[in-house]
Amino acid sequence: MIEIVPNWHPIFVHFTIALVTMAALFYLIAKLRHPGDPQAEGAVAGRWALLAGALITLATIAAGFYAYNTVNHDSMSHAAMTDHRNWAVPTALVILALAVWAWIDGRKGRAPSWLFVIALLMTAGSLTIVGYKGAELVYRHGMGVMRLPAAEGEGHHHGTAGEHEHGSSSASSEQMEEQHDEGTGHPHEDETTRHDEGTASPHDHDDGNGAGHAH
Repeated sequence: MIEIVPNWHPIFVHFTIALVTMAALFYLIAKLRHPGDPQAEGAVAGRWALLAGALITLATIAAGFYAYNTVNHDSMSHAAMTDHRNWAVPTALVILALAVWAWIDGRKGRAPSWLFVIALLMTAGSLTIVGYKGAELVYRHGMGVMRLPAAEGEGHHHGTAGEHEHGSSSASSEQMEEQHDEGTGHPHEDETTRHDEGTASPHDHDDGNGAGHAH
């Protein structure tokens, strides 16, 4: 299997968001244009999108729990990760319930009710919040990120012939050689040391069942 870092959860979750959101829009259009027709194009498209979204959501949740139990993290990112999980699990359960509801309506030839459509729209909104909290884990807390570029200045520009210059705080080659000769070491040593010292130690956390597990 192709290796995805940290795992397949970021791929599956995008299918869940897209399919469930489109299902909500299709159902809304069908309800507004053909409120009593169970075979309206919007209703049929919405039903299939929701069923597909529910199936992919099973994989999304499975991969999410795997990430929750394996990705390196500290106490701050653990709190954010748990908050993301606490939003994701109920939302996924509602998606599955709505998919069953849609399947039953389709089997019995019933048009979607306003209660169903409103519930699906609210679920799509909740899913948007879940996606936002998941993005926060990566872009704010660096979850699953294996490498970060070294920040050497406030801005940078790419010159010609492979030249890559950063802001005014970057040291020239002469300064680097002078520092090396004086025994002060490479300018990036302090940054590496700070990174090593700031590496999160193994973190025990409770998965909600009272059983702790370590990373």
